[in-house]
Amino acid sequence: MPTVYLVVPCYNEEEVLPETVRRLTEQLALMGERGLADERSRMLLVDDGSRDKTWALIEGFSKENPRVCGLKLAHNRGHQNALLAGLMEARLHADCAISLDADLQDDVAVLPEFVRKFTEGCDVVYGVRNRRDTDTAFKRVTAQGFYKFMRALGVDVVYNHADYRLMSRRALEALSEYREVNLFLRGIVPLIGYRSDYVCYDRHERFAGESKYPLKKMISFALDGITSFSVRPLRLISRLGIFVSIASVAGLLYALISHFLGLTVAGWTAIVCSIWLLGGLQLLCIGVVGGYVGKIYSEVKARPRYRVEEKAGEMPPSPSGQDGGKGV
Repeated sequence: MPTVYLVVPCYNEEEVLPETVRRLTEQLALMGERGLADERSRMLLVDDGSRDKTWALIEGFSKENPRVCGLKLAHNRGHQNALLAGLMEARLHADCAISLDADLQDDVAVLPEFVRKFTEGCDVVYGVRNRRDTDTAFKRVTAQGFYKFMRALGVDVVYNHADYRLMSRRALEALSEYREVNLFLRGIVPLIGYRSDYVCYDRHERFAGESKYPLKKMISFALDGITSFSVRPLRLISRLGIFVSIASVAGLLYALISHFLGLTVAGWTAIVCSIWLLGGLQLLCIGVVGGYVGKIYSEVKARPRYRVEEKAGEMPPSPSGQDGGKGV
């Protein structure tokens, strides 16, 4: 039987965490009964610098429940970095790791399906939503538009897939070789290229608490994904510049012809509008280029993406005898 780790990033999740631990414990026991997970399997809860009692709960659960272990990051590093921290720890102990959110919106009843596909030879198994009925109309439209836009930019993303996925140890080792600071795991994982499959599920309402992804963070996350995996916006700027240049030449010719034909009239409105138009385009283009320059600035500093402050619970050593590191 494989050793399975359930990697769960947590940020201020004290309201939902007891129910999450209960349900995941049941699923690990069920998978054990079905021969899909051995007794070394664990749920790895990663505290992403929470300000509430999340870490205290994780420590308490780890003492009462041998299936629970935890990592505490020294600072709040964001969902993607917390998820990566858990996956990099899990690869040292598990045959495969399944990442899911703590809010129980991802249907934990399909966890055995992930492991079955792993035992059939898949290195990556994506959880794909059947529909988005639990989302607001705004979130549904913007999320689906984001996936379509990413594909239009040439980014290989799985439609209606978030971060509910299984990765084998081999896939996790490959993931560890991607060193970018600006993480967008939904775009990185498909680049690994190993055999993959899908598990479809219905997404539920959040069990308790509030979403940790308000509109501001969603927009930031989307921009990270776009600028980390596609240079097409820069190419579009170049094409826009060519178009504006051609239009400017055409306007200049029109102005000269009108002047020589004596048809010119003082056009204050046209001048002002053209100045605002070109000025706005220039600022927009500079802003897009600046976004890419900012990415370069973050990458060349090569600072650690996270740092583990504490660990809780027992994580049996991997067969290779490796031990976890302090930062990546």
